[in-house]
Amino acid sequence: MVLSEAIAEQRAPQSPGPLRDPALVMDIKRLGSFHATRLSFMRFLMRRLMGEQWQISTARNELDEEGYGTVVYRMQANGNVYNWVAFSQYLPDELRNDRVIAEQWDVTMALCAGDVSDAELADLRRNVPKQEGGRYNSKVLVLSRGNKSSRNFAYVVDCLAAGRQPDMQKLADVGYLYRTTAVYGSGKFGMADWEKVLRHCSEFAHPFSAEMFNCYMLRHFSVQQAEHLASIKSPDSAVAMDVHVQRFLGIGNATGLGMAPYLIRHPKLISRWVLQREKAIAHAVYANAVTPDNEARLRTLLAQAIQHVRETNVPDQAQRFCNDILAREMQALLLWLRSANYPANESSWAALVEYVNQHYSVETQEMINSLLIELDDHSCQAEAQYTGVDESYHLQPAMLLTQLQKLIEQHYDWALSIDFDTEAANHFFWYRSEEKMEPRLGERFNEPGADREMPLTVARQVRHCYDQLLSCMAEADAPQTVAELVIDVPELGGIIKRMQSMAQECYGEIRANLADKNMLPLDLLRCKLSFFGVGKFDPKSSLWVRNTMFQGAPVAADIGQPFSDDWFFPVAAADDRAA
Repeated sequence: MVLSEAIAEQRAPQSPGPLRDPALVMDIKRLGSFHATRLSFMRFLMRRLMGEQWQISTARNELDEEGYGTVVYRMQANGNVYNWVAFSQYLPDELRNDRVIAEQWDVTMALCAGDVSDAELADLRRNVPKQEGGRYNSKVLVLSRGNKSSRNFAYVVDCLAAGRQPDMQKLADVGYLYRTTAVYGSGKFGMADWEKVLRHCSEFAHPFSAEMFNCYMLRHFSVQQAEHLASIKSPDSAVAMDVHVQRFLGIGNATGLGMAPYLIRHPKLISRWVLQREKAIAHAVYANAVTPDNEARLRTLLAQAIQHVRETNVPDQAQRFCNDILAREMQALLLWLRSANYPANESSWAALVEYVNQHYSVETQEMINSLLIELDDHSCQAEAQYTGVDESYHLQPAMLLTQLQKLIEQHYDWALSIDFDTEAANHFFWYRSEEKMEPRLGERFNEPGADREMPLTVARQVRHCYDQLLSCMAEADAPQTVAELVIDVPELGGIIKRMQSMAQECYGEIRANLADKNMLPLDLLRCKLSFFGVGKFDPKSSLWVRNTMFQGAPVAADIGQPFSDDWFFPVAAADDRAA
């Protein structure tokens, strides 16, 4: 399924091959099968950090014998200075909670522009541990918090104190010492807004770069805190953590429903992200030469991805089943690539993609797309297109209603195909909690609150607008233009503006009924997280997921050393290569 040649030429003229049809790409199940790529925001950040040789040093370390206190790291890059400030405190195990309702954490932190004075540090100390309850100025770029891994942190400290390195296979089960439970930026709570970051913080003038760097610094802190505690526990025998172990340890993350509405409220931005990904796939498939070196590289990547997936240990049965299928299918594909059935001497990867699409699951199809992007050096050029977009909707009042009808039938046929007269199609409603002002999901026929529903069910709004449109057009004195219709039925103005605007986009609208009983919010979360670059998805319910960030990435000690952007899909086997 591909876009028509006319649409492809209009919307993506640089693409060397056909772009995939939005009906295929924007299906919610496929979006929930996306994997990280070279275009992911973490990968971009690491290429920039290593390429520009950002300098990271310890400006203040006031950890006591139990690892509690204040730490300030100073980062210099391109003449700019930033301070990452963390406050570590005692947290009883019974209060350690990854949900947004938590009120205490093992560590709270803030990323600030410029150096932090003693007075500013005192102000941060009063506010940062309160998180949402604190108040901040525009010098603060990011606010966050994290909790220790109950399975890994104490174990790693004990190993280092005893003079030995932790077992890599054991670390593979979790892959981090700390996990974040929320990362706030872009003007929340008085912090610097995105426009200020764009103008004055060039290092972070890329989507979510400041937030990603905050998580990277928490990873750095977690290792230094573990080494500090090991040296306190046994000063005579304690050893530092080997660098290959440090690289294997990432930073954990817990993500819930709060992220899901972003994809619905920013469809133009999501369209830009997906379009760049699809362009990269098209270039990798149709323009990247198939050579013996590339074929060998693909087999190596497949083998590494198989081991990585097999080392991903998650309790959730559905995710474990999905991982098992992915590993088995990639193993079968690897055998096919080595067999006589594989069509050699192909000029592009189109035959391989077609074979995968015919024989394997959506999860495997998207994995192969990610691996083919890895083979294509051109793909990194697309990262420059991840810029902001004008996300406003513009009403076209002069549009005839017959044209609007055709637009809806052409671009929103997927919404018109949904039967909203069933209970199953109206099962969920989205609302914002009064306690934390965070998005929640309620069951319409079992819970109160549907009267405060958030307008996230685009498909139902489209259906309602279409029915109203046909009804108005059937009247004797029918309106002829959008302007007349909106005057008669003002509540239709918002969805009409959205549809008129999004009809100009290649991608953007998620083709699903977000109120349907069978809708899984995890698909929305995983889609956005794949653009961040996370891995090892570990669902804890249908509403939130743990995952791992920066696992395998270079550490601060690697900055200034030779760098190859090949740290994806880390495996537990000891790896002494340069970053």
